[in-house]
Amino acid sequence: MAKLIFVNLPVTDLARATAFYEAIGARRNLQFCDDTASCMVFSETIHAMLLTHEKFRLFTPKPIADARSSSAVLICLSAESRDEVDTMVASADAAGGRADPGPKQDHGFMYGRSFEDPDGHIWEVMWMDMAAAAEVQPGPAAA
Repeated sequence: MAKLIFVNLPVTDLARATAFYEAIGARRNLQFCDDTASCMVFSETIHAMLLTHEKFRLFTPKPIADARSSSAVLICLSAESRDEVDTMVASADAAGGRADPGPKQDHGFMYGRSFEDPDGHIWEVMWMDMAAAAEVQPGPAAA
């Protein structure tokens, strides 16, 4: 079985956050949703757990950071094409997020943009032509 990732994000308004993630293409897994959490599925292996602050506090003794004013993590999703990168960022912007809080990246073989969700969490979306990337960045030399 492939390893799964569940990114847990504290959110101030669960309904707003859920609607935002649905607008950018994630779907809810109702099995893990209630009035304190929404499990948003990006793929078979990638999930974002949106948690109210009260629920999030059950998992950590640390204070919850305000992602609008500080950063602890940048989350990156792969995309199938440059167009998919642009579409996801445009969807995030239209759904109440903020497009491109960081600089766009265009290296020819790799293209990326970012968006900020309504709670300030930053997501990068990257497309890469793996064959072209291998030509630019060959693996380590054989010993």
